[in-house]
Amino acid sequence: MDDSSREGPVRESAVGTAERPTLKTIARMSGLAVPTVSRALNDAPDIGEDTKRRVKEIADRIGYRPNRAGVRLRTGRTNVISLVLSTESDMMNHTGRLISSVATGLRGTQFHLNITPFFPSEDPMAPIRYIVETASADGIVLNQIETHDARVRYLMDRDFPFATHGRTEWCDTHAYYDFDNTEFGRIAVEALVSRGRRRIKMLPPPRLQNYSFNMIDGAARAAERHGVDFTVISETTADAASDEIERVAAACFTMPDAPDGLIVPSAAASMAVVSAAEDLGLELGHHFDLMSKEATPFLRRYRKNLLTVREDVSHAGAFLAQAIIHRIHHKDEPPMQRLDRPEIRTDS
Repeated sequence: MDDSSREGPVRESAVGTAERPTLKTIARMSGLAVPTVSRALNDAPDIGEDTKRRVKEIADRIGYRPNRAGVRLRTGRTNVISLVLSTESDMMNHTGRLISSVATGLRGTQFHLNITPFFPSEDPMAPIRYIVETASADGIVLNQIETHDARVRYLMDRDFPFATHGRTEWCDTHAYYDFDNTEFGRIAVEALVSRGRRRIKMLPPPRLQNYSFNMIDGAARAAERHGVDFTVISETTADAASDEIERVAAACFTMPDAPDGLIVPSAAASMAVVSAAEDLGLELGHHFDLMSKEATPFLRRYRKNLLTVREDVSHAGAFLAQAIIHRIHHKDEPPMQRLDRPEIRTDS
């Protein structure tokens, strides 16, 4: 198919004539055949790295942009990866970093990132069905993963490329990146016990999400080994609004069995819990200790005595970008998978 109708900015070519950049333009400037140029731009394995680099440099210089409709007609692909995200707001959630890191991971490839939102009040299956049924993307990246996630089951049944930020019960068979929340629960309890804490409560993530079960399981097992009391706050979750978390935390601190150690797996929720305690005249590091995790090193600047673990969402997004590209190009190979191990921050 002739690509002379490709969309793109009109630039001055190397020979000084105004034209809309096409594969033929790059071929003429590089001295290569059009099919070779096309394969180089699509990272074909049989094209040398020097050739790919030269072709891409020319494409960048002249402002070449492939027309997606034309690509889809020739290859059956859109060169689009869809990142499906909930619109739930949290001033310190991981969404921004995840978007940025996935986009960075796709930089320099033929793929472009599309954000597909869904609202908490809507069926989370709706955007997944739309993407698959309209073939509007070549692959999907998902987060907020449930143990028996219907979205994942749907994509597996249709052999549609996807990668998850989190694990399902079928994770052995699909691409994923996950933070080891079982290990986080364990080291959180052990860190609190090392400070003499014996009554530990956890403000959990939403219970439908798989990492909530993992976190609770790791903490409960560690608490049993150390012979300390461990309970899970059931009235709210770490994803709730700050005023709700403050209300529930204040009620916990005024009970006869008030906690002296807390596990709160988000920065915003941790600040709300500390605020509620300080309003009651309690001092962090004296009356209680708190373990949290965060994507950005921030909480220790808020309160020096907070115990924190870093969750590298930037690394997660970069890995997921590689994993979904691998899944698209190499369906018959084992999926890419990674489980990130947490470490307590000891720096100031």
